[in-house]
Amino acid sequence: MLHYRYTTPYIGDCAGAEQDMQAQITQLERKVAILTRLTEVSTVLNSTLQTEPLLKYIMDAAAEMTDSEGASVLLYSRKINELVFAATTSGGQALNLIGTSVPLEGSIAGKVVKERRIVQVDDTNRDPDHYDGVDRQKQFDTRSVLGVPMTSKDKVIGVLEVVNKRGSTPWTADEANYLSTLAAQAAVAIESAQLVSALRKANEELSELDKLKNDFIAIASHELRTPLGVILGYATFLQEEAADGEMSEHASKVLESAMQLRRLIEDMINLRYLQQNQMDMRREDVTVASLFDDVTRHQDVLELATVKRHKMDVAVPSSDVIVKIDRGRLMMALTNLLINAVRFTPAGGYISMHATIQRNEVWIQVRDTGVGIPKDKLEQIFDKFYQIEDHHTRHHGGLGIGLSIAKALVEAHGGRVWAESEGLGKGAMFTLSLPLAQQVVTK
Repeated sequence: MLHYRYTTPYIGDCAGAEQDMQAQITQLERKVAILTRLTEVSTVLNSTLQTEPLLKYIMDAAAEMTDSEGASVLLYSRKINELVFAATTSGGQALNLIGTSVPLEGSIAGKVVKERRIVQVDDTNRDPDHYDGVDRQKQFDTRSVLGVPMTSKDKVIGVLEVVNKRGSTPWTADEANYLSTLAAQAAVAIESAQLVSALRKANEELSELDKLKNDFIAIASHELRTPLGVILGYATFLQEEAADGEMSEHASKVLESAMQLRRLIEDMINLRYLQQNQMDMRREDVTVASLFDDVTRHQDVLELATVKRHKMDVAVPSSDVIVKIDRGRLMMALTNLLINAVRFTPAGGYISMHATIQRNEVWIQVRDTGVGIPKDKLEQIFDKFYQIEDHHTRHHGGLGIGLSIAKALVEAHGGRVWAESEGLGKGAMFTLSLPLAQQVVTK
């Protein structure tokens, strides 16, 4: 015969089990919240490249996830072989920690770096490696520390620390792991931000150097042109006065050297246009006739053509041909084409310039009786610093950038430029095409 015995649980046991269950639920909810926070942190860190807000976000997240009074980032400085406070969330005097260095020897953060591991100290008063020099200097009380290495590409770049755990219990293994995960994410983000900051600084320095270079070129070319103009004038006069003989030969040598210097000055001026931006252009309606008038009066063109005794034939188009351009920029392009023709045409040559209407474009053509261009080089001559002649044996000098600048400036106006030649010794023709500002009625 079976006997059944019924027992009644104590009320105290039920209450204890319920409390344990509630504690486990609370713990799980906190874990879920921290993991969610880590996911959010990853998104934010990957989208932030400014160092200061990035560090602040890391500090706030670290203190929150570990229930700590404050957090700090110390970055390793190879220059002084010490750690330096880069950011901290601790209030009051601790804010002055930023920029303070911490030695690797005798400090908790130093131990984290040297041993590349998590270091937890629940009571700093009992830890022989606690470096309290910073605390004394800044009047800040560090009671407990949890530090994790910040590693990027297998290199420790610093330490992420939280200080003064709230409550009576020390940091848990889970909290140390959370902080370690955050440190790994932060290390990559900080290094990326530092690279961007370094690149920005380098670009600013390059911009300043570029400005100094342009200023130097402008001043130097301006100062050189005046005395050079005098030299060219007197050398030309002496050559004409001494029609033959030794004096004429000496004058020709002076004139030749002055021309070489003139070409270098032109190239110095052209260098300023290599990096000019299309957005800087100021367009206006300009007649092609006024362009022709300006370019044929250009001092550089006149001096070079006179010295080389070229005959120039310019057919000025009608005044109703209008283009919308930046006058200064297009004048530079057109002047470069003419100077190129003058430079590569032997003394006593012939150069012509005229314009024709081709549908909705105007074609400005510069023709010369110069050295010509091999057909397989007709495209390459517009490349920067390209010269058909070998740089060891060439006779015409210059840097080889005039045509490349002319091409860039014309294309910035929505136009085109190209060269035609039957070959070496047969001259060349350069065509510059520009869209018309308004349709021209042909008669």
